Amino acid sequence: MCRPPATAAPASCLVDPTKLSPENQWIADFDVANFAKEIRDLGNELESNQGDEDVRHLRKMIAWSNFCGVAGLLTMGFGVNPITPFLLSVFTFTRFSMIAHHTCHGGYDKCHPSARFNRFRFAVGSLWRRYCDWLDWMLPEAWNVEHNTRHHYNLSEVTDPDLVEENLASLRDLNVPVLIKYMNVAFFMTTWKWFYYAPNTYKELKMARLRKMGLPMPEGVKPEWAVTWKDLLVGGTPFYSLSEFLTVVVGPYFLYRFVLTPLPLLFLGQHLDMPDMYSNAVKNLLIAEVLTNVHAFLCIVTNHAGSDMYRFRSACRPYSGSFFLRQVIASANYNYGYDLIDFMQGYLNYQVEHHLWPNLSMRSYQRAAPRVREICEKYGVPYVKESVFVRFKKTIDIAVGKADMRWFPEDYEKKYLELDAAYEEAKRTKKSS
Repeated sequence: MCRPPATAAPASCLVDPTKLSPENQWIADFDVANFAKEIRDLGNELESNQGDEDVRHLRKMIAWSNFCGVAGLLTMGFGVNPITPFLLSVFTFTRFSMIAHHTCHGGYDKCHPSARFNRFRFAVGSLWRRYCDWLDWMLPEAWNVEHNTRHHYNLSEVTDPDLVEENLASLRDLNVPVLIKYMNVAFFMTTWKWFYYAPNTYKELKMARLRKMGLPMPEGVKPEWAVTWKDLLVGGTPFYSLSEFLTVVVGPYFLYRFVLTPLPLLFLGQHLDMPDMYSNAVKNLLIAEVLTNVHAFLCIVTNHAGSDMYRFRSACRPYSGSFFLRQVIASANYNYGYDLIDFMQGYLNYQVEHHLWPNLSMRSYQRAAPRVREICEKYGVPYVKESVFVRFKKTIDIAVGKADMRWFPEDYEKKYLELDAAYEEAKRTKKSS
């Protein structure tokens, strides 16, 4: 929470601004308390103004996404072509990044008339709900833990499960030609949802359940270590078996997507004397799978990586001054402002605004972006907004070790955490008096 101006800073908060590097000079005069107050007030205003317009906007985005899906399904048996896989890929990407993402965060809990679009119901609780709402490689319950909780409230800390610099430390440090590293990244781009994201989100769900039951982590395991298919095939993981992972997490999607979906075309092709319909459909689906992985990598993985993105040593209180600052300086927006460009980027181009207030609608982020940028300019906070392809280049540089992310100055990190604690103490005192 923001600190009331009347509360004096603890003595240990006093730091020497002359020690700041040139790129960090903005921190010297930064007013964290009033910055947090303006951000919090704007968030409250946006949330209170959500309503029918946000629901209509969601329905429009769903219609666009469904059009891509239907068009792709209807054409996938009639030869392999670039359009059909593209449409299928966009459908899968937007169902994940746009519809499921913002619904699972609670963006429509208070404004959508249907209980289906409530975060505690959407895609969770049964295989049927997963099939109806969002069927992908990841188990929705696992993704909700990994992304909505762990990533959002540990952003760019060592415990952030999506921290590129940390997750790819072994690749960054590998003593091989950089071309080999680029080849590794290319493989990761085309497979990351099933190779990394599905097993690692399921690991996070298992760890969350252990914490809830008060049980210790398996011996010799560091919670921040990612689990991938490589781990499952080579040595396994103490959190779950390979058979459990196949049947519970990735099996339903594989069966539906690559077996049941094209199966009618096997019989239709025989009836129409077009024997290639089934094989064409499978090929288009496989190409679409590669495309949607690349599309998702381009718009998701690049949100928090780059030499201009900050990292942090310690956790902070949710929605405190430190929290609001970190969401801005550890996130990058892409070009935005129109439904079409926003749709193609899954509304992930409003990453700053989304991390400030995860539980708002897509339409609210469109409203918020210019106002957040004004607040950041007022307080001198770096607000990064660049082409997604520029962010892609900066992310690859981090992945292969050609660049490093910025560490937020430790003295100021501690200062802001102490100010957060002082504010909370002042609040408790005022409430009890």
